Amino acid sequence: MNKTADIAATANESCSVMQATLRLNLLYWLCMFAADSLLGYFINIDPIESAPLKLVLFGFSALMTYAMARLLFRLRHRLSFLQKAFLCFLMAAVAAPVYTAIDFLNYTLCQYPKPVTLDPVYSGYTLIEGASMLFGWSCLFVAVLDNFEVLERERLLAVARKEALAAQMQALRYQINPHFLFNTLNSIAGLIEEGAATRAERMVLSLSTFMRTTLALDPMHDVSLADEIALQEEYLEIERERFADRMSFKISVPDDVKSALVPSLILQPLIENSIKHGVGATVGPVEVTLSAYREDNRLHVIVENDMPRDDASADSRPGMGVGLCNVDERLRVRFQDAAGFLAGRISTSRYRAAIILPWRSA
Repeated sequence: MNKTADIAATANESCSVMQATLRLNLLYWLCMFAADSLLGYFINIDPIESAPLKLVLFGFSALMTYAMARLLFRLRHRLSFLQKAFLCFLMAAVAAPVYTAIDFLNYTLCQYPKPVTLDPVYSGYTLIEGASMLFGWSCLFVAVLDNFEVLERERLLAVARKEALAAQMQALRYQINPHFLFNTLNSIAGLIEEGAATRAERMVLSLSTFMRTTLALDPMHDVSLADEIALQEEYLEIERERFADRMSFKISVPDDVKSALVPSLILQPLIENSIKHGVGATVGPVEVTLSAYREDNRLHVIVENDMPRDDASADSRPGMGVGLCNVDERLRVRFQDAAGFLAGRISTSRYRAAIILPWRSA
């Protein structure tokens, strides 16, 4: 399948180059026609009377240069730049006598039945003129051809970079699912140990629905913040089966900010982290908050949660786990320096994870 696509792409490229060559060829000889007519006017040659002769001569010349262009195009990958230059010179040297002969034959037919003798000086000038124009065309075509190849290499490089980025983003996105699944299965196991089989069953069904939704998302496709929050609310339905009596979740997002675009499932590790290390590690009630606001051309999304006070002696900026590292890496790969991610304690009993993104509206 890929081989067929490559053949089709090569055929399309060849067709595009030759079409451009034909247009450039016609434009080149029209310019030569105009320049030669203007020059003839200054040396007392009537441009109107000489126009038919020039049209015939330059018409044949256009056919010759088009044939030269096709030969150069066929050999473009086999020759070095110097070899192409030598070939241009060789073709011009071979075609110039043909150009001169056509010019002489053309003039002879126009003068018939008057006899015409070959003027060596005039023929020499014509030979030099023809060689110059033919060699000039060949060099111009080689330059255009090299430009096409540079643009094509840049296009292929851009496609390769895009595919590599998509693969990297997909790999990072799919890291979320096993990590999330591991934590959720632990929660289900906890419910079973507590004897809450019905709640565990509901949690399994909710998990199935959530996984089906997340697997269908394109890792390179952005979603609105409103849709991302709605998806996280589905995830919270899973966790509420276990922590409904101790967990409260508050959302503070203005309506005009909900249309902002964010990478799909970018909030999943943040919410999951707040539940695992906040709700799961605390005996009493825990509040988890999600807020977002726009500041200039930046979108700020913040997830905060209560933390156990007996960990107050811990480092105020603990290391990030798999989920948070995943968020940091996804933002770096996707936006480079245009996005940021910060996570750590903001007090002895409060933890914050903040995402800063370029503002993009749906």
